[in-house]
Amino acid sequence: MILGIDHVQLAIPPGGEAAARRFYGEVLGLVEVPKPEDMRARGGMWFDGGIHLGIEEGMRPSLKMHPALVVDDLAAVKARLVAAGCEWREATDLPGVRRGHTKDPFGNRIELAEPV
Repeated sequence: MILGIDHVQLAIPPGGEAAARRFYGEVLGLVEVPKPEDMRARGGMWFDGGIHLGIEEGMRPSLKMHPALVVDDLAAVKARLVAAGCEWREATDLPGVRRGHTKDPFGNRIELAEPV
């Protein structure tokens, strides 16, 4: 029996850590959590909520597959994204949920959803 999802890993290019910290930490408000010592040499980073970012040479952004993050105030998150110059696409095709999509600095699709 599957109980849930532990984490989602997205690829970022080598040297992308600073941009990832700005987007995932400062704009989305996720808290970076330390990776286990044995994994730190690989680069990348982890954020609370199960978002893991791994370094990948020749990284190509995930345009279709994506994490969907549940938020408690979509309007506030959208405002931070827009103020930071991030793309925002409203989605109105799922009843009972306010949601939309953005992209991280590397082009990975990120969905944000707030239950109504």
